[in-house]
Amino acid sequence: MADENHEREEPIIRDKRRIDPETGEVRKPADSSASDAGVDESGSHFEPLEGPDVETSMPPADDESDAAPEGAAGESEGEGEADAAGDDEPLTVDDILNAAQAEVDEPTSEHLADLKRVTAEYANYRKRTEANREVERERAVGKAVAVLLPVLDDLDRAEKHGDLEGDAPFATIAAKLRGAVEKLGLAPFGEAGEVFDPQRHEAIFQQPSDEVEVDTVADVVETGYYLGSTLLRAAKVVVKTPQ
Repeated sequence: MADENHEREEPIIRDKRRIDPETGEVRKPADSSASDAGVDESGSHFEPLEGPDVETSMPPADDESDAAPEGAAGESEGEGEADAAGDDEPLTVDDILNAAQAEVDEPTSEHLADLKRVTAEYANYRKRTEANREVERERAVGKAVAVLLPVLDDLDRAEKHGDLEGDAPFATIAAKLRGAVEKLGLAPFGEAGEVFDPQRHEAIFQQPSDEVEVDTVADVVETGYYLGSTLLRAAKVVVKTPQ
């Protein structure tokens, strides 16, 4: 009898469609009782898994014992970095100024030696510069004065002939011209009786004489001139030589 009833049981058909075919509306999910019974929100039927072989999807909680050493290591690294930063602190402007002032107040022997060397080099440089400047000035003035040398030679010849005596107008002009060139640094040289110097004199004629023991200037044909320390023109002279 029981077998007959079992055979007569009709199959159970569950409609899992989310859209109702009659109304066309989305079906609402079942209540919490349906979820507990094994029906999800979509209306699908499922059965919960049980047994020792089933693994849960929840990740295991971190072990507090493992987290503690990691935190301690991070703190130790942070302290080490802080100590290193404290040892290598950048210098401030005040520190640099104080160090410079201390060096000025009490310079080292090495810096003193450098200071003396630089001072000596600067002094030599100034001397060379001033000397070169003076040479260039004399050279420039010499080019201008050299044009007047033939005029000065004519004045010397006129003076030998007595044309510059008294207060004649020509004598006044000659005095003004000579005074002007002397202000520029032009200095004449060459007189009879001087010892002949080949660096300053140019011998145009020689006269043997018993009156001299060394070469001596007997007569000056053209006066020589210095411009400062520069020899502008050698003096042309007649020389007496010992026999």
